[in-house]
Amino acid sequence: MANSPLPEVRRVVVLGTGGTIAGRASSSGDNIGYTAGQVDVADLLGSIEAPEGIALLAEQVAQVDSKDMAFDIWQKLAQRCVHWLAQPDVAGVVITHGTDTLEETAFFLHSVLAPAKPVVLTCAMRPATALSPDGPQNVRDAIAVAATAGAQGVTAVCAGTVHSAVDVQKVHTYRLDAFASGDAGPIGYVEEGAVRRVREWPTSSSRQASKALSAPGPWPRVEIVMSHAGASGAIIDALLREGAEEPVRGLVLATTGNGTVHQALEAAALKAQDTGIAVLRATRCTSGRILPKPDDRLRDAGALTPVKARIALMLELLGK
Repeated sequence: MANSPLPEVRRVVVLGTGGTIAGRASSSGDNIGYTAGQVDVADLLGSIEAPEGIALLAEQVAQVDSKDMAFDIWQKLAQRCVHWLAQPDVAGVVITHGTDTLEETAFFLHSVLAPAKPVVLTCAMRPATALSPDGPQNVRDAIAVAATAGAQGVTAVCAGTVHSAVDVQKVHTYRLDAFASGDAGPIGYVEEGAVRRVREWPTSSSRQASKALSAPGPWPRVEIVMSHAGASGAIIDALLREGAEEPVRGLVLATTGNGTVHQALEAAALKAQDTGIAVLRATRCTSGRILPKPDDRLRDAGALTPVKARIALMLELLGK
């Protein structure tokens, strides 16, 4: 059977969630004293010209400062991605997002969607009211990636660089080029509206999709506890004593070095594990991965950062 021809005009759907890219400040010279999530995504697209053969469609999914990102927004966002990606004339989806938790949202979507089409998160380090905002160029670059033939998987685009959802991390508090991909390096670059790819597009097997897209709240509670000089097990002990309506089901230890944990914190974590709490180690180093040892008593998250390991563990517990 012959393949159906692609429609002459394809759509890129832009889903807005708020963030700095949609922020407003009282002065054009103020790049930090703004209020995030003030400008509608349709307005963000107002001055952006779509690539030839592409029509843009905007939809507001949420309007938040991304530091306040929540599970219900993630779920709704994933559901809207599924809806739009299923439309034959949709080339891909772009998501405007705050920088603070962009890597977490990207990894969540990567874990539950496994899209054959591109899902591209983008952002800004300056608000929309800035004298020289970076948001419009980032959105334009993200649209270029979403419209690229053969593109797939969940990526993030910032300052002309395309990152995989698995690798992307925010590494700077202020610079416009605030993201990096660690040892793996970027997928590619957007140059004058064209994508120059230097490695393969990301893929995912996504075994948790159905439950994550439909599960009612609350989701499994997983907390992150950091290991450091002078650490104790007091935080873990307190979490286990809490007796809250939403008990802790998992712990991620943000470890030093190659998955090492302060002896006092490790003792408390092993005690928690013995009571049925799922425990996972993730290095707090920005590059590298944990290399496991035969005598390890606590599982490790490999190359995942603590925040991404938390999402992975949360989805694992959701599937049980």
